[in-house]
Amino acid sequence: MVLQISETQRADARTFAESLRPGQRVVLTTHVHPDGDGLGSEVALVHLLRARGIDALIANPTPTPPRFSFLLAGLDNVDHSRDAIKVLRQADLIVVMDIADVGRLGHLQETVRTGTVPVGCIDHHTSPGALPDGPRYVDPSAAATGELVYEMARSNEWELTRASARALYVAILTDTGGFRFSNTHPRTLRIAADLLEIGVDPEAIYLDVYANASPGRHQLLAETLETLVVEPEIGLSWVTVPPGAMDRLGVSPDDLDGVVEFPRSIEGTRMALLFREMSQGRIKVSFRSVGDVDVAAFARPFGGGGHVKAAGAALEGSLPEVQHQILDAAREFLRNGSVR
Repeated sequence: MVLQISETQRADARTFAESLRPGQRVVLTTHVHPDGDGLGSEVALVHLLRARGIDALIANPTPTPPRFSFLLAGLDNVDHSRDAIKVLRQADLIVVMDIADVGRLGHLQETVRTGTVPVGCIDHHTSPGALPDGPRYVDPSAAATGELVYEMARSNEWELTRASARALYVAILTDTGGFRFSNTHPRTLRIAADLLEIGVDPEAIYLDVYANASPGRHQLLAETLETLVVEPEIGLSWVTVPPGAMDRLGVSPDDLDGVVEFPRSIEGTRMALLFREMSQGRIKVSFRSVGDVDVAAFARPFGGGGHVKAAGAALEGSLPEVQHQILDAAREFLRNGSVR
């Protein structure tokens, strides 16, 4: 069955495309520590825009994780994350992808917030956005931002090449947990099938994304799982990245991808958490849920957000302080469905 795109979605996609004109410099950016969806969506859009005569560049707040560097093959001089502020200041249009909150752009947020050019947004999260004005293509029902870039291409009759299809497949694959998570809808699989028909090699992508881990990544997983705590009476499980372990093992936050799924996989768990120290006295907490627990709602009072079953927040304080605060709130939330 061919994917059906509603007239409203087509109209929104075409309206967004009207802001993209040949000769422009369009700079794409996404959240700190970009993941497969953010990067895959950016790379796919770069291919699509360059085919339209648009100078599309990527300028993220942190570097591309090594396991996703294969996406940049054949795109010389496209990733300007190391001089992102300079490139953003030279843009005719900025497009923020996979987030709608300027606060998640790290050290780039002031440049984006105070610039004089429109700031577009392509995103699939439920959290309310806070970006300067510009074109929008947002749909919280989509499994990944990559789905929205696909819809934009099809709605505007932009040709999807193997390179752009590969990037979109990575975006969708990673944000659905290999098509295992509850955000995998029929349309998600129809899009994936279309990308395979274009020529995407799923085994090659698996090897690039999941089968090139460094020894440090596995050691980090082992040390983190040793911290596992389970409270089966309320369905709460959590793990903690040992302080200093990431520096000691020479790994990055990308190497934590999927770790929180281990406590979530424990029988009876309704909410799973992962705690890790960040810089400047902040603690990052990742939330995952099973069943009808809405972790996006749980994260909101802490300044976080995300999806119903996958969210996150960054809080100021020491690790023990933040754990005490979050764990007490999680217990109350699981018992009563709210946070005071």
